[in-house]
Amino acid sequence: MLGTLFNVATVTVGSLLGITLKARLPQRIITTVFQILGIFTIFLGFESAFESNNSLLVLLAVIIGGILGELFNLEARTERLVDRFKSDKQSDEHFTKGLMTAFILFCIGALTVLGCFDEGILGDRKRLITKSIMDLFSSTALAAAFGRGVLFSIIPLFLYQAGLTLGASYLAPYLNEGMQHELSAAGGLLLIALGFNILNLTKIRVINLLPALVVVVLFTFLAQKYGFY
Repeated sequence: MLGTLFNVATVTVGSLLGITLKARLPQRIITTVFQILGIFTIFLGFESAFESNNSLLVLLAVIIGGILGELFNLEARTERLVDRFKSDKQSDEHFTKGLMTAFILFCIGALTVLGCFDEGILGDRKRLITKSIMDLFSSTALAAAFGRGVLFSIIPLFLYQAGLTLGASYLAPYLNEGMQHELSAAGGLLLIALGFNILNLTKIRVINLLPALVVVVLFTFLAQKYGFY
């Protein structure tokens, strides 16, 4: 799990740097950096989305996953859970948004999943180190805009990536190349949605779309089994 620990360290450093710069940088610079982050997030999303070999399957998975997320009201439940991390001194309105945005940005995408699998199975940390360097800059920009909430994202970040790494030896044999492509594509769509949110172009409940990442793997398995993939 050294790759995950390194990732946590870079996010911590980036967050602390962003919090420090927040009081010193003009708001227009923070806004510009944040807009660039939103655009880059959309770029990453499209890059992953185009990995799909069956776009209809991904579309159905995201629709079904979104419906499940809405039925379970995952975003509202997550917000209530995040609120428990707050204290009176941490009651700024950006705390929850910063934590949730950071967690989604750092944890959704092929680089996270494949990086954890590489470390868990092969002991190869190259992908996680690459991701960690990217997260260093992203967390700095996010923390400059949202503050302490980004720093607290290291808790779910560690739990999520550590879980993937430790479970990799059990999950990897069942995730073939096709499943990985469609998982990456579905994650890409969620990143695009997150990018739109960062740019304040709309308000998509991205947390409610997370079940799509499980649904797309199941759909791909069924499509491969019955010859539709």
